[in-house]
Amino acid sequence: MKKFVVAVLILLLTLTAVPAMAKTVFNLTGTQAEFKELSTELGLALSYYALAPAEPLGGGTLPHFDIGVEVTSVNINSNASYWTNNATDIPSALLVPRLHARLGIPFIAIDIGAVYSSVTDSDVKLSGAEVKWAILKGSTVTPAIALRGAYTKLSGVDALDLSTQSLDISISKGFAMLTPYAGIGKVWIDSSDTSGTLSKEKISETKSFVGLKFSLLPVFNIVAEAGFASANSYSMSLNLGF
Repeated sequence: MKKFVVAVLILLLTLTAVPAMAKTVFNLTGTQAEFKELSTELGLALSYYALAPAEPLGGGTLPHFDIGVEVTSVNINSNASYWTNNATDIPSALLVPRLHARLGIPFIAIDIGAVYSSVTDSDVKLSGAEVKWAILKGSTVTPAIALRGAYTKLSGVDALDLSTQSLDISISKGFAMLTPYAGIGKVWIDSSDTSGTLSKEKISETKSFVGLKFSLLPVFNIVAEAGFASANSYSMSLNLGF
């Protein structure tokens, strides 16, 4: 078991070292329709990912924390002109590594969290925050249900101003070491060409997701999640909870 944990940790740390967008220069010289497609793919890739069941960290008499490293792979249309005009070797998926931290607030079933990502050898950064309220905290016989609101912001790309807002509802139920969960929500993407050549895009996407939390040890857990929208995603995180 310990070897398995170490192997997963090494894998995640390796992935977070990948310069996912470091050498990509976004092509904003195309049509308005191409800019919208690029903004949709980037917006979904950079939006907030739950990577956690609906059950809250908070609600007890003491605060609880969850800190981890995660990576998301988002399918992109690598043959589209807005990608191929910028590089000769574009992969079919965009990797987005992140660090996250969550705090469960005592006495109330509310968690707050933040994510951060900095792409190697570039000024590209991603930051975000979430608030999750467990409408039902769940028990040994009943599931947990939660509402989550989140915001992310891309920085370090002079030609592009992009941010996302999201709202989702999720349900989960623990079974021993396993906690499956599922949810659905909306992602709103605001994307602007800072040169003013192209019009601002305000995009709305419906995103559903399913995931599984595997509690290996009292303080370690692994979460895997798949998201379904116009650009599908696959995520994994390794977390320390206490």
